[in-house]
Amino acid sequence: MKYDLAISIVVYKKYEDAVDAVRSIEKNTGSKLKKRIFIIDNSCLPDDVAGRKRFEQEMRSYEDVVYIDTKKNLGFGKGHNFTMDRLSCDYFAIVNPDILLTEGAFERILEYMEDKKVGMAIPKIVDENGNLQDAYRRQLTVFDMLIRMFVKKGFQKRRDYHSMKEMDYSAPFEVPFGQGSFLVIRTDLWKELHGFDDDYFMYLEDADLCRRVNLVSRLMYCPKATVIHKWKKGSHRNVRLFIIHVRSMITYFNKWGWKLV
Repeated sequence: MKYDLAISIVVYKKYEDAVDAVRSIEKNTGSKLKKRIFIIDNSCLPDDVAGRKRFEQEMRSYEDVVYIDTKKNLGFGKGHNFTMDRLSCDYFAIVNPDILLTEGAFERILEYMEDKKVGMAIPKIVDENGNLQDAYRRQLTVFDMLIRMFVKKGFQKRRDYHSMKEMDYSAPFEVPFGQGSFLVIRTDLWKELHGFDDDYFMYLEDADLCRRVNLVSRLMYCPKATVIHKWKKGSHRNVRLFIIHVRSMITYFNKWGWKLV
């Protein structure tokens, strides 16, 4: 079966990661996959003008890559939504620029999504040493967010519960909240939900999307597909990003209710 897929990568200045991501996709996808890769460049005035020019030139050298300069920083969700009117494919992939694809990952996840009950899927996401990442979570509560954002140590039992540590990661299971670094959704469902909620500039738009998907379909973990995520957790080190994270948390709980625990 031939799969028809659009891949969206939102870039903000860190061009080297995005180059590696695109190269890994080109290398590790085969003839069963008809794909188009959208590069949404939110960089505005980049720090490295020459680097941006080299990046744009390389992206335009691929026949299946569409490079789009948004001229401003739209944010994560709006960036991915930017391609909405250009999509005529069966599946839509949300991919971080710090993702590296392994061989056949897209083919395996799309084969799994032939099950019509699966509206969106998340693969096995590992770090560069092959360790499973904390990318699968139960629905957010205020308590869980406060632990993640303000408490470095402690509450391990609660952390493990929230991040679904007890699950069998060799088998598929339903995921309430899958990290937005790599998600594949049916295009008709993506359009039905109008993509990410534009009220979020960055952070928790993935939690919001997953929750809306699970209201009408199912988000499933697909263990047969693996990707590598070079996760840097920027909001833990940057004051501006931390403030954005807090604002997104307020937006999320105002929308879905302030569940404490």
